Amino acid sequence: MSWSLCSTHGVSSSIALTYGFRHRRRSTFRIFATSDGLEPKDDPPESPLPSSSSALGKDLKKVVNKTAATFAPRASTASKNPALPGTTLYKVFEVQGYASMFLGGVLSFNLLFPSSEPDLWRLMGMWSIWMFTIPSLRARDCPSKEKEALNYLFLIVPLLNVAIPFFWKSFALVWSADTVAFFAMYAWKLGWLERTE
Repeated sequence: MSWSLCSTHGVSSSIALTYGFRHRRRSTFRIFATSDGLEPKDDPPESPLPSSSSALGKDLKKVVNKTAATFAPRASTASKNPALPGTTLYKVFEVQGYASMFLGGVLSFNLLFPSSEPDLWRLMGMWSIWMFTIPSLRARDCPSKEKEALNYLFLIVPLLNVAIPFFWKSFALVWSADTVAFFAMYAWKLGWLERTE
């Protein structure tokens, strides 16, 4: 809170009271004293209040990025990521990511190493997107929007994989839900569905 006293031409003076709270707009209230009396005047607000949805979105993004940066696999050195776009390593990580997604689908649908019982292969297929696809794609030096989508997926996919079997015990369904979540997140974050003029 701050006070200021201003005087103009010796006839009138004003007292400005500025107050502000954290995460709220700053307001100023001025009282002008003249020979006729007091004239209260409100200054227009300095900045509009951010909408609660955008503030919530920013907080959520911060939490997701911090959690993914803490727990997701990352480079072991502080040097620049060598998997730059256009390099062989970048392409290897990309092919590895999508190939592991495809192979996970084949395993979870019980097409490879078929078994009438739940087994390790089908379980690996169900978790393939989280264990192999997302880390492989995150290992590249990808754009910030794509990295953000992968950070969200790193947290969402385990929730789906744990929650879905409570309602429907199917390896194929879990893999399918992970795949839908994957492409839906990419469509949202990378703006695939936005109209281009």
